[in-house]
Formats: sequence, structure tokens, C-alpha cells
Amino acid sequence: MKNEETVLYLQKLLTENSYKALREAMIEENEVDIAEFIGILPKDKAAIVFRLLPKDLAAEVFSNLELDVQERLIHEFTDKELESVLEEMFVDDLVDMLEELPAGIVKRVLRNTDEGTRGVINAFLKYPKDSAGTIMTAEYTNLRPKMTVKEAIMYLRMNGADSETLYNCYVIDKNRVLDGVVSLRTLLLSKDEVLVEDLMETDVVKVHTSDDKEEVAYLFQRYDYLSLPVVDSEERLVGIITVDDIIDVMEEEATEDFELMAATIPSGKPYLKTPSWELARNRIVWLTVLMFSGMISGGILSRYEEAFTQIPVLVSFIPMLMNTGGNAGSQASTLVIRGMVLNEISLKDGFVVLWKEFRVSLIAGLFLAVINFIRLIITYPGQEKIMFVVSFAIFGTVVIAKMVGGILPLFAKLLKADPAIMAAPLITTIVDALSLIFYFFLAGVFLGIS
Repeated sequence: MKNEETVLYLQKLLTENSYKALREAMIEENEVDIAEFIGILPKDKAAIVFRLLPKDLAAEVFSNLELDVQERLIHEFTDKELESVLEEMFVDDLVDMLEELPAGIVKRVLRNTDEGTRGVINAFLKYPKDSAGTIMTAEYTNLRPKMTVKEAIMYLRMNGADSETLYNCYVIDKNRVLDGVVSLRTLLLSKDEVLVEDLMETDVVKVHTSDDKEEVAYLFQRYDYLSLPVVDSEERLVGIITVDDIIDVMEEEATEDFELMAATIPSGKPYLKTPSWELARNRIVWLTVLMFSGMISGGILSRYEEAFTQIPVLVSFIPMLMNTGGNAGSQASTLVIRGMVLNEISLKDGFVVLWKEFRVSLIAGLFLAVINFIRLIITYPGQEKIMFVVSFAIFGTVVIAKMVGGILPLFAKLLKADPAIMAAPLITTIVDALSLIFYFFLAGVFLGIS
């Protein structure tokens, strides 16, 4: 059943007060679809529907709810209901939720978790923001090297139910130091008497709790991992990161980059659930910066005001120059930023990027200049010298724009800033100023304008 059809069907059962049928229908559906259904319900109805769910399914559904819906349900829950949901949730999902909830609700949530879970949650909350430690889960299964395959499989049967994934089993010594990894597939296909240490891979790719989550996402993307072990400064296994958590990280980082490239401060909230005043606040800062930086172009135009009186037609080509420069710069910056995000481009590649964008700009600039010159000669016959200046300015503008667009994201990275900051709006402002200076320089050289 498609997602929209699922929600409509569940709404129909709720409207008819067919609670038994609604419960049976929800049990058959995916927890993500159930979460979406509960998310669109009024507060009182959402709590009623949630209480219909079986205990294990309720925790999975709760983990997939939007933060504001989770907050509303927590207000509706009794302490016993809250404790029942929390004890079934994975710790990483709990931590993600607690990082965003108000302090009063966080205290209530922690009060309704057992002492062991509370200690793990507090440890997770102490990890640096955006680090691997904040996205890992403590629910994993570990094996010992001297276990036989038979013992390992029996251990997994007894203890694997609470593990977030069993695809890879991590092997630790008596001090919890990570020794190796063995896949469940390898265990199932091996003889019972073989030791785990003879099957495990000792060259384990791992991350540390302090590693940036973007670097972790890159490892998943590069090597197609399903999970990665997380170790502390003493190489002790403290958690694992699974691919579903990394998908969320990738989505968050991509959204943040898009927002920065659009000259707005990242909000971390869905668009439709972000108040208008907050959207305006996030945009006003950059709009103000760009407004004042745009005055640079105005200053350049006023400096060459006499040129307009001598040859008025020059003014009509300024929008074309500025638009072409902005578009050319945006193309270069977007591709370079993407390459940096995918770790295809690093700071040491600065000269390579510059040389490549220079060659691209020569080809693109020459093509646009020739096409533009032909068009202008037809449109403005007898003014070949002016048309040459405009076409040459187009060529120079494209070269300048692509060089600036290619190198500024790398410059931002050098300054430890997000390369996306140097995207379209800021680059357009810089290129506009440079292209105008070049345009009037050419006009002065070839047309004798001071």
C-alpha cells in the first residue's frame, strides 16, 4: 500500500472509531508510515492512536516521529507510559531527541529511564557537537576471540535481540579493546569448532568518538559500509554507527549546504514547521551583508558616470555582463564545493582547480564572446569598436568569474569556514565588482573614456 493511501485508510478507521481494526491495520504497516499518520493528528487523537500500538512497535514509531510530535506526546504520557516507550528505544535515538527538547522535558525523560541507560545518555551528551560520539549507538553485540563459532552463534541468539544490527560482530579482548570484526555470514557458513579469532579480520576500519560526523559519512559513502565501530582514546569499543544514522547525517549536511549557498543561516527545522519570523531572521543577516556589499558595484558605476554621458549605449550591456559573471562563478563554485564535500578536492588541489577553471573559462568565454559579437554587430551596425569592447568584456568576465568561483571555496576551507558560504550570492557580488572594473578599463583603453 502506498504511503498516502496508508494514511488515508488509517484516517478512515479512526473517523469511524474502529479502534480494533485500526490497531490491526497499523501493526501491518511500516513504522515510518504510522509515524507520519500520527504526526498529522490533533494532540488528543495522536495520544489515543499511539496507545493502541504494541509496546515494541510503539518505540519504533516514536523514534520516527517529528520532534514537535514527540514533545506533544510526552506531555500526554503518564510516567509509566513514558518509561515503557523509553526502555524500548535505542540510546542513539534517545540522545538525538534529548539534544533538541526543552530542559524541563529532558529532566522528565531522564527521570523515567533506568540508572544504566541514564549513565549512557549522559556520556553521549558530553561528546562534542557533530562528533561521531553523538550519532553512535551503544546497542551492539560483541564477541570474544576464543569463542568457537557454535558459542558465538548461541551468544548472538541470547543477546542479539537488543542489538541495532547483527550484520557485523565486533571482537574485543578482556579490556574491551577492539581486536577485529567478523560478519554474521562468515559465522553461519563456518564449522562449529572454528575459533572466532581465526575468522575475524584484524584490519578494522574504525572511527573515534571525537571524529567529525562528516568524515564518518565519507567513510560510509566510499566503502559502502553497513556499520562502523566507534572507539575511545584508548581504542576501547564504545559503540557503533549504522548506515541509517549516516543517511540522516548526509541529509542534514546537504540541507545545511543548500541553505548556506542560498545565503541563509541554517535552521535545522523543516520549512513548513519553521515560524515566519525565524525564517526572516535567518535570511536578514545575509541579505544585509549582500545589500551593503552590493553598494560596491554602485560605487564603481558612479565613478564612471561620465562614461555613460559620452557613450550611453554602454549602460545597456551592464546587466548582461553581471548576469553572465554571476552564472559563470556559480557554476564553478558549485562544482568545486560538491567535489570538496565528496573529498574529491582538497586544499592541496588549489592550483589544479585554478588551472582547470582557467582552461574552462577560456573555452566558454571565447564562445560567448564570439556569439555575442556576431549578435551585436547585427543589432548595432557601424559600432564595431564598442561591440568589440563589450564582447571582450564578456570574455574577461567569464575568466574572472570562473577563477574566483573555483578558488574561493578552497580559500574558505583554508580559513576553517564552510565552503558553501562562498557560494552563489557572495561570489556574484565579488564578480560583479571585478567585471565592472574590467569593463570600464576596456572602455577607457579602446574608446578613450576617462
